Amino acid sequence: MSDLSTQFDERIAALTLEQKIRLLSGASVFRTAAEPAAGLRAMVASDGPIGVRGERWDERDTALALPSATAMAATWDEELVQRLGRVLAGEARRKGVHLLLAPTLNLHRSPAGGRHFECFSEDPLLTGRIGAAYIRGVQSGGVSATAKHYVANDSETERLTLDARLDERTLREVYLAPFEAAVAAGAWTVMSAYNSVNGTTMSENPLLAEPLKGEWGFDGMVISDWGAVRSTVDSALASQDLAMPGPNAHWGEPLLAAVRDGLVPESAIDEKLRRIFRLAQRVGALDTADRATPDSTRDCDPLSASEARALLRDAAARSSVLLRNEENLLPLDRADLRSVAVIGPNAATARIQGGGSASVFPAATVTPLDGIRAALADIAKIEYAAGVHVSVRPTPLTPQNSIDPLTGEPGVRVRYLNAEGAEVHSERRLSGRILEPSVDAASLDAEFVEVSARFLPDVGGTWKVGVVGLGEVSLSADGRVLIDELVQPESDDPTYVHVSPSFRQAALDTRPGAPVELVARRRLSPTTGLAVALTADPPRRDSEDELAAAVALAKSADAAIVVVGTTDEIESEGFDRAELGLPGRQDELVAAVAAVNPRTVVLVNSGGPVLLPWLEDVPAVLLTWFPGQEAGDGIADVLFGAAEPTGRLPTTWGAAAADVPILDTAPVEGVLDYEEGLHIGYRAWLRSQRSDAQSADGVRNPPLFWFGHGLGYTTWRYEGVCVPRKVEHGQPFTVQVTVRNSGRRTGREVVQVYLSRAESALDRPVRWLAGYALVEAQPGEEVTVPVAIEPRALQHWSVSARCWGTEPGEFTVLAGNSAGSLPLAATIAVD
Repeated sequence: MSDLSTQFDERIAALTLEQKIRLLSGASVFRTAAEPAAGLRAMVASDGPIGVRGERWDERDTALALPSATAMAATWDEELVQRLGRVLAGEARRKGVHLLLAPTLNLHRSPAGGRHFECFSEDPLLTGRIGAAYIRGVQSGGVSATAKHYVANDSETERLTLDARLDERTLREVYLAPFEAAVAAGAWTVMSAYNSVNGTTMSENPLLAEPLKGEWGFDGMVISDWGAVRSTVDSALASQDLAMPGPNAHWGEPLLAAVRDGLVPESAIDEKLRRIFRLAQRVGALDTADRATPDSTRDCDPLSASEARALLRDAAARSSVLLRNEENLLPLDRADLRSVAVIGPNAATARIQGGGSASVFPAATVTPLDGIRAALADIAKIEYAAGVHVSVRPTPLTPQNSIDPLTGEPGVRVRYLNAEGAEVHSERRLSGRILEPSVDAASLDAEFVEVSARFLPDVGGTWKVGVVGLGEVSLSADGRVLIDELVQPESDDPTYVHVSPSFRQAALDTRPGAPVELVARRRLSPTTGLAVALTADPPRRDSEDELAAAVALAKSADAAIVVVGTTDEIESEGFDRAELGLPGRQDELVAAVAAVNPRTVVLVNSGGPVLLPWLEDVPAVLLTWFPGQEAGDGIADVLFGAAEPTGRLPTTWGAAAADVPILDTAPVEGVLDYEEGLHIGYRAWLRSQRSDAQSADGVRNPPLFWFGHGLGYTTWRYEGVCVPRKVEHGQPFTVQVTVRNSGRRTGREVVQVYLSRAESALDRPVRWLAGYALVEAQPGEEVTVPVAIEPRALQHWSVSARCWGTEPGEFTVLAGNSAGSLPLAATIAVD
């Protein structure tokens, strides 16, 4: 036993059973319990993965907003992702956070998954490698990363209760693989998911013991998803270590009684505490002689503000995927531009992140319109038109249109009132959207929350003013009641209740600049959360007039840049997508603009796949994902040639929903059957393309864009592949791929290697990603790229032998630039 383990045991032995039990659940929503007698301080957790929000939802506590997880995976660049992880570690240390609740290692099983922007990809190898890089970066700064949600938490519909049913081989080779990579990378924390797997909820599931803590040797802590511990004895007997948030009702007095009654051995409690103490030691929350964080943190000093913004700008550019570029329209030559039309609602109000618990509050955001204007300053005239409106949820008041009635400063006044209406807390906030107070809500004894402001409409006409919140809500304007009703909850999902609850709106006639006193109030209840918002949306032009104005603007411009995308109502934690099409009339907008301007560039601002029915009518399409706070400048760098779009798709995109092999995410009677087995993502598409007798279903149309696809500003020729003649079972090998930059510009390529097996006794994918490497080359330069292939790429999980095995015989090695474009092939014999 190590000296540290001995220290842990000595500290634990000195605790009473009551003290031990108290440490197994949180002290509050994002803070663990402390025990001064054992030298244990509280540890603070924060949501991620694109930023470090901190303990509270407070727009005044700003955070750097990085590109989404799908954008990170689209770089295929582990070194870059590791650097982004270091940025997050610096942000966590700045905010006193010990535990970052990220990365999300679940897979894009269906493109309809609502939370896919928070996950990396559809492929277990790519997800594992990018996730491992993220973890190494975060933990190099002495902050724990959290590999979540373990496991098969790949859809949002009934996510709290669904039972994912899948066979053992699929579980091992596909869904557990990224978590195994995370453990190998040294992850300090793993989060158990809400859902069940094969009949057992994950906080009680044997998978926490095997393979996680046993076979893989995970020595870290298993934290629950928030509220996922829903039993006493079963979860305590499982390898679940910490229940969050806390105090947890199941692990308080009931667990104490269960131990005293002999239902749960005290040794199980002690094992959980060892892991909590070990994490505390790693993040510097335990008083020990070697309390300092790891030596590697000496190389992880926080970047300056300018350095961090430059890195985020670079990441936004590198993650962009050029889907189409006819006649090399991109990059646009600035010298040829005198006027540019920028069109689309997402151009002026950038969607930089997805909805739900992953959201943060950046200090400033560069919109695509901002970035284009900056790049073309003193060069071209930039004009903007929305073209369409797509958002359904109301817009909270901002410092630009609201005044705190108490202080006269920009913002709103938030008051918490007791049952008698007496004020128990008051504060000025910068947004009309208030998710929680800046002080401990439990200490307030508040019955009501009230948001008030002197609203200053910048245009006259009929505005829509509103209140967001559950239960009894009201809204008044200059003392006149506009809304007074009981809003019944539509779901018990935490994201709905605490982040995006229902809203009500009313019409309000205004005059430009004439202030209106708005007051929104709601009654608080333990089951309806704390969230409330005071909102105002301006009069809108008729939809036909709006579209016509955008088309007229595009027709008169040298180039048109149309920004389309999703909204929080489409892609968010808490629900899956009802359809894959762009919301509103965006498809119609793109088609109309392209019809009048042959130099139309479309930017797709989404976290996951959307349908592109106008693709053949548009010369250039650039996928920007949710690109983070430096979105506009990074996108402009790509549009005008200061940077190359070096991203490659981490997910396969279909032309129509009917073509997608796996679309449905809805459980049937609580069960979600992963009947496709190993065949998800591009693997499912490949299987659906086969017309022979082995095909599992009817032949479908090929995808619009294969996994791994992406163009650049140069071209590449794949010239040769060299592999060893034979490889032994359990041994790695290297594939040498020779490529040539056949274009006129220095560029970067992602060289991808896949394996296939023509004759096999096993069910196998048609082909599967085995390795990849990045290469840069000058125009005309030939480069031979070594691509390392790990033993697992050739292995399969043997259910009967309960181990990894290798089928002897010949495998085909394929190399190219996507799962659907692999011009090079060689054969390797496996002994």
